[in-house]
Amino acid sequence: MRLPALALLLSALAALPAAAETFRTPESLLQALYRYDTAETDADAPSLYSPFFSDQLNARFQADLDTTAEGDAGTIDFDPVISGNDGQATGVAVGQPIVIDDTAEVEVTFKNSEPVTLYYTLVREHGGWKVDDIANQQGEYPWSLSALFDGAGR
Repeated sequence: MRLPALALLLSALAALPAAAETFRTPESLLQALYRYDTAETDADAPSLYSPFFSDQLNARFQADLDTTAEGDAGTIDFDPVISGNDGQATGVAVGQPIVIDDTAEVEVTFKNSEPVTLYYTLVREHGGWKVDDIANQQGEYPWSLSALFDGAGR
Protein backbone atom coordinates (compact mmCIF):
# COMPACT_ATOMS: atom_id res chain seq x y z
CA MET A 1 0.00 0.00 0.00
CA ARG A 2 2.82 2.41 0.72
CA LEU A 3 4.31 2.24 -2.77
CA PRO A 4 1.16 3.47 -4.60
CA ALA A 5 0.74 6.28 -2.04
CA LEU A 6 4.36 7.33 -2.52
CA ALA A 7 3.99 7.24 -6.30
CA LEU A 8 0.86 9.39 -6.05
CA LEU A 9 2.64 11.90 -3.81
CA LEU A 10 5.65 12.11 -6.12
CA SER A 11 3.47 12.64 -9.19
CA ALA A 12 1.53 15.39 -7.38
CA LEU A 13 4.76 17.12 -6.43
CA ALA A 14 6.05 16.88 -9.99
CA ALA A 15 2.87 18.57 -11.22
CA LEU A 16 3.45 21.67 -9.07
CA PRO A 17 4.52 24.70 -11.09
CA ALA A 18 8.19 25.60 -11.10
CA ALA A 19 7.36 28.86 -9.36
CA ALA A 20 6.49 26.93 -6.19
CA GLU A 21 10.22 26.30 -5.83
CA THR A 22 12.25 27.80 -3.05
CA PHE A 23 15.04 29.78 -4.65
CA ARG A 24 18.20 29.43 -2.64
CA THR A 25 20.11 32.15 -4.49
CA PRO A 26 19.11 35.52 -5.93
CA GLU A 27 20.41 34.40 -9.32
CA SER A 28 18.26 31.27 -9.43
CA LEU A 29 15.15 33.32 -8.59
CA LEU A 30 15.77 35.86 -11.34
CA GLN A 31 16.70 33.25 -13.94
CA ALA A 32 13.46 31.39 -13.20
CA LEU A 33 11.49 34.65 -13.29
CA TYR A 34 12.66 35.39 -16.82
CA ARG A 35 11.90 31.82 -17.97
CA TYR A 36 8.45 31.81 -16.37
CA ASP A 37 5.31 31.38 -18.48
CA THR A 38 2.79 33.78 -16.92
CA ALA A 39 -0.04 31.59 -18.23
CA GLU A 40 0.81 29.28 -15.30
CA THR A 41 -0.20 31.93 -12.74
CA ASP A 42 -3.39 31.37 -10.78
CA ALA A 43 -6.13 33.61 -12.21
CA ASP A 44 -6.89 34.96 -8.72
CA ALA A 45 -3.29 36.01 -8.04
CA PRO A 46 -2.70 39.73 -7.55
CA SER A 47 0.06 39.76 -10.20
CA LEU A 48 1.20 37.58 -13.07
CA TYR A 49 4.45 37.16 -11.12
CA SER A 50 2.95 36.54 -7.68
CA PRO A 51 4.81 33.23 -7.18
CA PHE A 52 8.08 35.19 -7.36
CA PHE A 53 7.03 38.25 -5.34
CA SER A 54 7.42 38.81 -1.61
CA ASP A 55 4.44 38.80 0.71
CA GLN A 56 4.72 42.59 0.99
CA LEU A 57 4.81 43.16 -2.79
CA ASN A 58 1.91 40.78 -3.37
CA ALA A 59 -0.06 42.61 -0.67
CA ARG A 60 0.56 45.92 -2.46
CA PHE A 61 -0.67 44.47 -5.76
CA GLN A 62 -3.72 43.01 -4.01
CA ALA A 63 -4.55 46.30 -2.25
CA ASP A 64 -4.29 48.08 -5.60
CA LEU A 65 -6.61 45.53 -7.21
CA ASP A 66 -9.08 45.91 -4.36
CA THR A 67 -9.30 49.69 -4.85
CA THR A 68 -9.33 49.76 -8.67
CA ALA A 69 -12.72 49.99 -10.34
CA GLU A 70 -13.60 47.01 -12.52
CA GLY A 71 -12.44 47.59 -16.08
CA ASP A 72 -9.87 50.22 -15.06
CA ALA A 73 -6.13 49.72 -15.17
CA GLY A 74 -4.42 49.52 -11.81
CA THR A 75 -1.46 51.58 -10.69
CA ILE A 76 0.94 49.21 -12.44
CA ASP A 77 -0.45 49.16 -15.99
CA PHE A 78 2.60 47.58 -17.61
CA ASP A 79 4.71 44.47 -17.21
CA PRO A 80 7.44 45.46 -14.74
CA VAL A 81 9.59 42.42 -15.53
CA ILE A 82 10.05 43.57 -19.14
CA SER A 83 9.60 47.28 -18.34
CA GLY A 84 6.87 47.69 -20.92
CA ASN A 85 3.55 46.56 -22.30
CA ASP A 86 4.80 44.54 -25.25
CA GLY A 87 7.71 42.39 -26.27
CA GLN A 88 9.90 40.04 -24.38
CA ALA A 89 13.23 40.07 -22.65
CA THR A 90 16.02 38.58 -24.75
CA GLY A 91 19.66 38.19 -23.86
CA VAL A 92 18.91 38.34 -20.13
CA ALA A 93 22.00 38.80 -17.96
CA VAL A 94 21.73 38.61 -14.17
CA GLY A 95 24.42 40.61 -12.37
CA GLN A 96 26.31 39.70 -9.25
CA PRO A 97 24.01 40.25 -6.25
CA ILE A 98 24.96 42.44 -3.33
CA VAL A 99 23.66 40.57 -0.30
CA ILE A 100 23.33 42.12 3.15
CA ASP A 101 21.65 39.86 5.68
CA ASP A 102 18.22 38.95 4.22
CA THR A 103 18.19 41.56 1.44
CA ALA A 104 19.86 41.53 -1.97
CA GLU A 105 20.23 44.08 -4.76
CA VAL A 106 20.70 42.71 -8.28
CA GLU A 107 21.04 44.35 -11.68
CA VAL A 108 19.38 42.58 -14.63
CA THR A 109 20.01 43.63 -18.22
CA PHE A 110 18.26 42.49 -21.37
CA LYS A 111 16.93 43.71 -24.68
CA ASN A 112 13.24 44.45 -25.33
CA SER A 113 13.32 46.50 -28.53
CA GLU A 114 16.07 48.48 -26.82
CA PRO A 115 18.52 47.79 -24.00
CA VAL A 116 16.92 47.70 -20.54
CA THR A 117 18.53 47.66 -17.10
CA LEU A 118 16.35 46.84 -14.11
CA TYR A 119 17.36 46.90 -10.47
CA TYR A 120 15.80 44.26 -8.24
CA THR A 121 15.50 44.35 -4.48
CA LEU A 122 15.07 40.84 -3.11
CA VAL A 123 14.22 39.58 0.35
CA ARG A 124 14.73 36.21 1.92
CA GLU A 125 11.42 34.85 3.23
CA HIS A 126 9.85 31.43 3.66
CA GLY A 127 13.28 29.85 3.22
CA GLY A 128 14.14 31.40 -0.15
CA TRP A 129 14.50 34.60 -2.16
CA LYS A 130 11.57 36.70 -3.42
CA VAL A 131 11.30 39.95 -5.40
CA ASP A 132 10.42 42.88 -3.12
CA ASP A 133 10.81 45.76 -5.61
CA ILE A 134 11.81 46.44 -9.21
CA ALA A 135 13.18 49.74 -10.49
CA ASN A 136 14.14 51.22 -13.84
CA GLN A 137 16.35 54.25 -13.23
CA GLN A 138 16.94 55.05 -16.89
CA GLY A 139 15.03 57.02 -19.46
CA GLU A 140 12.71 59.97 -19.27
CA TYR A 141 10.40 58.38 -16.69
CA PRO A 142 12.34 56.38 -14.08
CA TRP A 143 10.17 54.26 -11.82
CA SER A 144 10.10 51.70 -9.06
CA LEU A 145 7.12 49.61 -8.08
CA SER A 146 7.25 50.91 -4.52
CA ALA A 147 7.32 54.56 -5.67
CA LEU A 148 4.44 53.98 -8.08
CA PHE A 149 2.35 52.36 -5.35
CA ASP A 150 3.29 55.10 -2.86
CA GLY A 151 2.13 57.75 -5.34
CA ALA A 152 -1.17 56.04 -6.13
CA GLY A 153 -4.26 58.05 -5.37
CA ARG A 154 -2.42 61.35 -4.91
